[in-house]
Amino acid sequence: VVPRSRGGDSSPENLAWACPRCNLCKSNRVEVPDPESGQRVPLFNPRTDRWGDHFRWDDYRVVPLSAIGRATAVALDFNHPRRIRIRQAEETFDLFPPSDP
Repeated sequence: VVPRSRGGDSSPENLAWACPRCNLCKSNRVEVPDPESGQRVPLFNPRTDRWGDHFRWDDYRVVPLSAIGRATAVALDFNHPRRIRIRQAEETFDLFPPSDP
């Protein structure tokens, strides 16, 4: 998912659903530093990466399993307290955890 400012286009193959906060956090970035190693790694790409290779659930928290997972979780602030509360509310309506992350 390459932003237009980096040469991406608006074709369906280059778009992904994202909440407004994730979209703003991602901005025009396609790679970010891994908080553990400091090396720049690509953000998780929902088109090519498997969720289970990079993340797992621990209750309502996203636990990163790889450099891509760590970098993405920090860059997109996956475990912000508001996101935790949203996941708790989603559980009430059987929307959490996702059936196929």
